Amino acid sequence: MLKDITLGQYFPGDTPIHRLDPRTKLLCLILFIVALFCARWLVTYGLVAAALIACIVISGVSFRALTKGLKTVYIIVAFTAVMNLFFTPGTPIADVAILRHATWEGARTACFMMARIVMLIMGSFLLTYTTSPIALTNALDKLLGPLKKLHFPVHELTLMMSLALRFIPTLIEETDKIMSAQKARGADFESGNILRRAKALVPILVPLFVSAFRRADELATAMESRCYHGGEGRTALHVLRYRTADYIALALFVLLTAAVIVLRRFGL
Repeated sequence: MLKDITLGQYFPGDTPIHRLDPRTKLLCLILFIVALFCARWLVTYGLVAAALIACIVISGVSFRALTKGLKTVYIIVAFTAVMNLFFTPGTPIADVAILRHATWEGARTACFMMARIVMLIMGSFLLTYTTSPIALTNALDKLLGPLKKLHFPVHELTLMMSLALRFIPTLIEETDKIMSAQKARGADFESGNILRRAKALVPILVPLFVSAFRRADELATAMESRCYHGGEGRTALHVLRYRTADYIALALFVLLTAAVIVLRRFGL
C-alpha cells in the first residue's frame, strides 16, 4: 500500500506539458479546479474530464501511474459516496430494507462527487509528475512575489513546500524498509482490533521520526555549509520566461472555465 503513494514523484520527460512554464501549470491547475467545482451536470463534467484526459495523453504519463496513486484515497471516495447516497433527501430508490434510505438524488450526487474527487487528485498528481520540486519552488516564489512587499516569508514558505514534496517518497521508502525489518522480527501489523493495530505501529513510528529528524539535521548542516541565508539576493539557474505555448495553455483553460460557468447558468 505504501508503494502506491506516488505524491511528490517526478517523471522526467520532454513532452509539451513538461516544457510548459511551472507558473503556467500552477495557474492551469487552479483554473481546472475552479471549473471542476463549477461543473454541475454531464455536459460540464464531460468538458472537464475531456480536458484532463487530453493533458494526460499529451504529458505521456500513463493512466496506470495516476490510478495507482488513487489507491490510497479509495476509502475517502467510498465514504463520501455513501454519505451522499443515504443522507441526500429525495426519492427513495426502492422500498426494500436499507434502500428506503437511499435516494436517486443521492446516487446522482454521489457519482458526481466521486468523479470530482478523482479528477481533482489526478490533476494534482499530473502537476507533480511533470514538474520537478525545484521548478515548483521557483514558480511559487514568482507567483507569490508581490507578498514580499508585505514582509511575508514567501521564499521560506515555498522552500518548505518543496522539501516536503521532495521527501515524501523518501519517507515512504524508509517506512517500507522499517516495516519489512519489523515483520522479519515477527511483528504483526494486520491482526487484532484497531487499538492493537495502532499499538503495533509504535515500533515503526519511533525509528521513522528518528530518521526524519536525522535527515532534517543533515539537510540543515548541508545548507549552512553552502552559506544558505534565505531568499535575499538569490538568483535562479534557469530564469522562468513565458512562451507562446504558455499563453495558449492559459487561454485554453480560461476558455474551459468560462464555458463551464456559462453552461452552469443554463443548468447543464
